Amino acid sequence: MKQCNATHDPARRSWVESANLPGADFPIQNLPFGVFTEGGKRRAGVAIGDRVVDLDAALAAGLLDGDAAVAVEATAGGTLNRLMALEPRYASALRAQLSDLLRTDGPQLAAARAAEQRILLDIGQLEMQLPCDIGDFSDFLTSLHHTERHGRFKGLADPLPAAFKSLPIAYHGRASSIRVSGAEVIRPHGQYKDAQGQVVFGPAPMLDFELELGAFVGRGNALGTPIPIDQAREHIFGYCLLNDWSAKSIQWWEQVLGPFLGKSFHTSIAPWIVTEEALLPFRLPAPARAPGDPALLAHLDGPSDQAEGGIAIELDAQLSTAKQRSAGQQPTLITRTHLQNLYWTFGQMLTHHASNGCNLRPGDLIGSGTISGESDLARACITELTNASRDPLQLGNGELRTALEDGDEMIFRARAAHGGAVPIGFGECRGRIRAARH
Repeated sequence: MKQCNATHDPARRSWVESANLPGADFPIQNLPFGVFTEGGKRRAGVAIGDRVVDLDAALAAGLLDGDAAVAVEATAGGTLNRLMALEPRYASALRAQLSDLLRTDGPQLAAARAAEQRILLDIGQLEMQLPCDIGDFSDFLTSLHHTERHGRFKGLADPLPAAFKSLPIAYHGRASSIRVSGAEVIRPHGQYKDAQGQVVFGPAPMLDFELELGAFVGRGNALGTPIPIDQAREHIFGYCLLNDWSAKSIQWWEQVLGPFLGKSFHTSIAPWIVTEEALLPFRLPAPARAPGDPALLAHLDGPSDQAEGGIAIELDAQLSTAKQRSAGQQPTLITRTHLQNLYWTFGQMLTHHASNGCNLRPGDLIGSGTISGESDLARACITELTNASRDPLQLGNGELRTALEDGDEMIFRARAAHGGAVPIGFGECRGRIRAARH
């Protein structure tokens, strides 16, 4: 597998001063990819501090060459799919040249500073877009704690599905309703059982968030050709925050073959893709399996994946209500969890997805499933936080929640931190709920 290099050097600093601030999401060690609209044109960019490198402008200024130039040319038209489809060395070369351009002691410092006004844009002034054309979206169910809790809420004798510890469970989601962070979430209509047990149709009363991490497929695989477990990460371009909005009232009534209308109305993702390479310093062993758990089948058991299939990422969810905002109050932190709370690695998810010969394509999105842990604060959806509405969530200003209400806004953040590496962030994933349309 790929090893850490000079771009990960914790001593490296950028002449973009905001990238060096404590707690910055986008230090020079990160350099995530995104797509924005500026001047009516879609373009690809890389975040650094509170600025974005306009890749087209950097190429036009003669600051990029070789494989890095090929990588930028692959983003023409303002989508990352063609870049994702290339061998990883192209994105890696672009990352390396950008790191050298942006560092305080880089070999092209004078040229980069001379072109600063042309190549750097204010991140706060850009309209962010989906980073790529997402052809398919598959969402997994990989937290044992989340799965067991929901099984108990439903009164199942065995709250954990029989297959859960043998394979990563997933369903096929709806790519057409994925939206970038900040897009309003319209409360969906649907069929559900009311308090009297009658089947009714109307605005869903039990709207929920699901705190997840998404992985974008880079190079795909041919139909009929599986992806070996220890090669799986070579097929992942990078990761983003993901909110798998759920209408639990609809979902729990309709779910026979799996989630359908209770999930397909909206999925939010953060605009920035943190690359697989940027996360190399934060690799951990795969989450431990309990004594007595089934042995991994061979196609899901690789030495490399077991040694470094986990990632040291902490994730938060905050809730902001209309009442809080009108009073000038800060959002309430309601969830803090860690990616190691998952039972399966992203490598195992991708390998299992392709194990029957299913062909994955550049830009396909894979969701981790709700990243709930054992502790109360690590419960990563309202349903768990309220014990299926039995214990209302208290927000500290007198407000209570058993489900999300119109005007509520969910804000996700995540941060990779491990050892002596410079921590890196994922930006924000926001979504505010609007009343159902009639």
